[in-house]
Amino acid sequence: MKNSIVVAAACGLLALAAASSAQDAIMNSAETINQDNFKFSGYPIFELSDGDNETGFGARAGYGFGRGFDVEAKLGLFDGVTYYGLDGEWWVHRADPDVSIAVGLHRLSFSDGGGDIVGIDTTLLASDHISKNLELYGGLRIAFEFPDGGDSFQRMHLVPGIEYRLGKDLDFLAEVGIKLNDDSSSYVSAGLAYYIR
Repeated sequence: MKNSIVVAAACGLLALAAASSAQDAIMNSAETINQDNFKFSGYPIFELSDGDNETGFGARAGYGFGRGFDVEAKLGLFDGVTYYGLDGEWWVHRADPDVSIAVGLHRLSFSDGGGDIVGIDTTLLASDHISKNLELYGGLRIAFEFPDGGDSFQRMHLVPGIEYRLGKDLDFLAEVGIKLNDDSSSYVSAGLAYYIR
């Protein structure tokens, strides 16, 4: 019952949050995937632009390669745009709070034949447990975008979120991406992460 209340409350907050082109969400705390474990996650992404909101779907598949290091493949599906990506995350500080750094690459592919965009993702992430099952996280994500035949630009987001353990191998996550520049779109996202240990 308690799990249901937390999930319902987070979804309600996302519905109240008041975006454009495909993007990814962070959707994890600063703790990396444990060594030799797999993680699979899926989540809708609601981009919020001035009068031009868009809904897409994001997914991740990750593997823990060592103590404090994992790699995740990322996919984002939006109307006419597909986001492909891969990043590595290092857990650089453990506890009070946990801190990680992630670096990755992505490509935006447009179905209308428009020029693709290649990008570099950088994320600084901190998180801390406020109860046994609930963890708060906050991230700063900067993506450097390089369009085919166009001028480069950056997408910048401040991202607060929660990760709540529903069971031994299942987590619920929800976050809000707050745009920090005009080339970005704010977003909200909520979904599930499943671990194979």
